[in-house]
Amino acid sequence: MSNNRVIIFDTTLRDGEQSPGASMTRDEKLRIARQLEKMRVDVIEAGFAIASPGDFAAVKAIADTIKESTVCSLSRALDADIDRAGEALINANSGRIHTFIATSPIHMKYKLQMEPDQVVENAVRAVKRARNLIDDVEFSLEDASRSELDFMCRIIEKVIDAGARTINIPDTVGYAVPQEFGHTITQLLNRIPNADKAIFSVHCHNDLGLAVANSLSALSAGARQVECTINGLGERAGNASLEEIVMALRTRKDVLGLETGIETTQIVPASRLVSSITGFVVQPNKAIVGANAFAHESGIHQDGMLKNRETYEIMTAQDVGWNTNRMVLGKLSGRNAFRARLEELGTSFNSDTELNDAFARFKDLADKKSEIFDEDLIALVSEARVGTGAERFRLSSLKVTSQTGETPVANLVVMVDGVEHQVEGTGSGPVDAALKAIESVAESGSSLQLYSVNAITSGTDSQGEVTVRLEKGGRIVNGLGADTDIIIASAKAYIHALNMLDANIEKAHPQV
Repeated sequence: MSNNRVIIFDTTLRDGEQSPGASMTRDEKLRIARQLEKMRVDVIEAGFAIASPGDFAAVKAIADTIKESTVCSLSRALDADIDRAGEALINANSGRIHTFIATSPIHMKYKLQMEPDQVVENAVRAVKRARNLIDDVEFSLEDASRSELDFMCRIIEKVIDAGARTINIPDTVGYAVPQEFGHTITQLLNRIPNADKAIFSVHCHNDLGLAVANSLSALSAGARQVECTINGLGERAGNASLEEIVMALRTRKDVLGLETGIETTQIVPASRLVSSITGFVVQPNKAIVGANAFAHESGIHQDGMLKNRETYEIMTAQDVGWNTNRMVLGKLSGRNAFRARLEELGTSFNSDTELNDAFARFKDLADKKSEIFDEDLIALVSEARVGTGAERFRLSSLKVTSQTGETPVANLVVMVDGVEHQVEGTGSGPVDAALKAIESVAESGSSLQLYSVNAITSGTDSQGEVTVRLEKGGRIVNGLGADTDIIIASAKAYIHALNMLDANIEKAHPQV
């Protein structure tokens, strides 16, 4: 690999999933992993194998399936964590164990309650144990941006000697600024005697809005791996955005002199898929993947664009996967065309039953909408998969009465454990009335943390994609629903969230 080649390490499925409400099922993680592989991501961090049986199953499924990308599992510097990661990765075509320990004074004193010598000892033991299981081991210094430089040099030299081949310097709390962070990387590379035996990596959080800037500064200083997520997903303010880093390196190669192996035309499909699965809507003015990223409304801009596109665009929409002709299917389209287009969008079906169910939903939608767009198809398949598996609650019918000056009333038929319940609710609006009616029979005791509506396409016949986030006893789940009728979409989303709560799937936070 040439010295100007940057390794793209995607952690959407691990760090991105730590966003409150962004937990994904094994099948959802596998769908995203396949899209990341199609995008030619170098390393896919599939999860934290010891966190839960579900996380272990997801990491194993991805390791068993993905062939072109390296599949990675996170582990603390603990024997049980490392062994569990190795077990999950046993069938990987190319696997990596990523182990970490905190190195900042505040973390060592208050979180780990260890002396620096103990931290070094634990780090070295963890790397050696991981190397006994797998050749590719990465070591991270948690909270590196608040760690002492001398101590970082000491521990990094030791873990490289122990067998670590990638050293990650995380800005765990988003504290760094670009000039400082780049200087830290320069110092580490210059001061550590065996630095040439490992690839240096960075993992930046966006608490000050500097994650991408800090990552680019570190790459300019000599780091050659960058850890990032689709849409910048991640806990708190998120992570460095994969699409922004990749397109910055591509667009400003004249200054940065670096390149990646990413197939950039797969960026927008990946963004849509992650947004649809997690329920985290991409803001319209988000760089690269936002709906307005290539829109020009100003007359001056439009005039310049007509004369020469490069007057106001530094890259083309097609470079990142936007398609100006997105209407591909209609009510007369057949099953094969439906399946083929979804495969182009990175979605495949696990069985004929799954395909037939999704195709039936497509036909229903085509009766309501004259034009079916890619965004409609992705939402349709996501909603179809929402309904798979055991469902305690199911919506049979819904009727809402709403008029000026009157309190809205919702009448629903909801199936609970196969038994039909007719319920009625009132509220400040039709959606409020419908959700209150559902809760009256569910009696979940949960609290609503988020209600979000996103128009999937333009036009008054657009599907509305609704996200409902519920919290109960410290558990947070996202419910998704899509329909051309916003009230029906809202009811579907609420019921999906109730079914997820009822499934009672536990997911531990990696740092607990």
